[in-house]
Amino acid sequence: MQEILHTLRDLLDPEKIIQVGGLALVTAIIFAETGLMFGFFLPGDSLLFTVGLFCALEILPVPIGWVILALSAAAIVGDQVGYWTGRLLGQRLFEKRETWFFKRKYLEQTRAFYNRWGKSAIILGRYVPIVRTFAPILAGVVGFSPRQFIIYNATGGILWIVSLTLAGYGLGSAFPWLRKYIEVIALGIIVLSLLPILRTYLKARARAKAAAP
Repeated sequence: MQEILHTLRDLLDPEKIIQVGGLALVTAIIFAETGLMFGFFLPGDSLLFTVGLFCALEILPVPIGWVILALSAAAIVGDQVGYWTGRLLGQRLFEKRETWFFKRKYLEQTRAFYNRWGKSAIILGRYVPIVRTFAPILAGVVGFSPRQFIIYNATGGILWIVSLTLAGYGLGSAFPWLRKYIEVIALGIIVLSLLPILRTYLKARARAKAAAP
C-alpha cells in the first residue's frame, strides 16, 4: 500500500514526472488525463507549465517546438479516445457502478459545465480539471457530431498545450530563479483551474434550490 501511495504521489508531482520519465512520460500522462476516465486526477495544467519552464532552464533538453508537437498530438488523440468511449457506452455510462476512481458526480459536474458553455465547453474545458477528462466523453454520449468534435478538439488541445507550455517557457527564460518556487506555482495553477468548475457547480446548485418547491 505504501508503494502505491508513493507512486500516486509521484504522479501528482510535475517535477518528479519530468525528472523520471522525461517527455515520453509527460506525453503519456497528457493522453491519459484527456482520454481515460481514471486520468482525471493527473496534474495536466501544472505539468504543462513545468515542462515549459524546464525547457527554458534546459533541465529538459528537448526543443520547445518538439514538446508542443508531441503534447498537442497526445491531447488531441486523448480527446478522440474519450469521445468514442462516450459514443460506445452512451447513457449506460450514467448507470456504471461507482468505483474509487469513477464517480457519477464527475459526469454531473461536467454536464453542468457543458450546459453553461455549450459546444465551447470542449475548448474551455481543457483548462478545468475533471471537466478536461469527462467533456469529450459526455460529447460522445450526447451525440456531438464527429466532424465538429474533431475541430473543437484540435482547437482546444492546441490552445491548451501552447498557452501553458509557452507561459512556463517565457517565465523560465525571463526569470530562471523561478525554479525554486515550482511547487507554489503548481499549486496556484491548480487552484485557479478549479475556480470555473466551482463557480459552475455553485450556480447549478443555486438554480436547483430555486426550482425546488
